[in-house]
Amino acid sequence: MSNQKKRTSEIRKSMPLLPIGTVIQLTDLTARQIRYYEEHDLIRPHRTEGNQRMFSLNDVDQLLEIKDLLEQGLNIAGIKKVFEMKKEENEHNKIGKELSEDKIRSILREEMKIAQSRLQKPSLRYGDVNRLYQ
Repeated sequence: MSNQKKRTSEIRKSMPLLPIGTVIQLTDLTARQIRYYEEHDLIRPHRTEGNQRMFSLNDVDQLLEIKDLLEQGLNIAGIKKVFEMKKEENEHNKIGKELSEDKIRSILREEMKIAQSRLQKPSLRYGDVNRLYQ
């Protein structure tokens, strides 16, 4: 999937579209349970001007995950820890991706230097290489 499609998909999943009644039907949780998870910052639904909670598909996924973790015997503190670890892992993966792109640029630079030192034409045009460094 291309980056643009991933971003578009993520935007759609994060759009607050569902009222609490629909979320109750989708998750089999009570309104009280959902409000409790919100109080503990496990979910953060969007609020309308009238202060009505509106949930995204990501919120519903998060609630279903909370429900599964509770059924496995975790308490709220344990669930918070699991979510923190996932957040750290996601941030680490983003950093890892950036580093790998930097590594690729570094290798490309070295190959260009070698090609130039052998008085060979580089395989990439200057404009193409220049875009990689920006």
